[in-house]
Amino acid sequence: MWNTIKQWLGAAADVALPRVCPVCQETLDGDERWLCRKCLAALPRTRYEEVHFNAMEQHFAGIVPIERATAYFYYEKGAPYASILHDIKYRSTPLMGRWLTARAVRDMGDSHFFDGIDAVTAVPLHRSKLAKRGYNQSEYLARGIADALGVPYVEALRAIRSHSTQTHKGAMERWQNIQGNYVLNKRNASPLTGKHILLVDDVITTGSTLTVCASQLLQIPGVSVSLFTLAAARLE
Repeated sequence: MWNTIKQWLGAAADVALPRVCPVCQETLDGDERWLCRKCLAALPRTRYEEVHFNAMEQHFAGIVPIERATAYFYYEKGAPYASILHDIKYRSTPLMGRWLTARAVRDMGDSHFFDGIDAVTAVPLHRSKLAKRGYNQSEYLARGIADALGVPYVEALRAIRSHSTQTHKGAMERWQNIQGNYVLNKRNASPLTGKHILLVDDVITTGSTLTVCASQLLQIPGVSVSLFTLAAARLE
């Protein structure tokens, strides 16, 4: 009975305020979650996880010693699929991100990318930005993976200094902009000794944020770090 009522209420809400796919702007049907089937099927996957020493892993080689790295799909500014990131980050739809990363775990299952992951953490958001936005989109992404893998999500890092937007900065400016921004959350880091941690962020462009955060995690004795982002600018 309750399920029937929920379905009826959902259908009524869709009539009053139709849900639309953020990529193509077409109305979603009752069985579609967040993205329509067509756009989900055409998602521009990187498939980095299927390539030995892929472009993302090469990007960090000689800078920070990670185990492996991948991103779910390609990001291109102004392209239709960029709206997914924009919605997750600025339009209060972080649950779409959580749903997408859980789906990524299923889609990447045959690659064994997630094998051996003991815990998942996210690039943190400074309290000033958290207060303004109301949530950390990267945490939602990380929790989607943690839930799908059945491993803990841990707040292993803290943002101790807010930085100005990275959008219009070059690689060197981005690097300088975030130095000293992130530190270990020592209260939560201790149980991670000897563990394999997956560090999660929404998108990789220059990789400066992930480099600083991974370097902090690697201060934990015996830890190993892998990287996952929902999207990636083309790094080739």
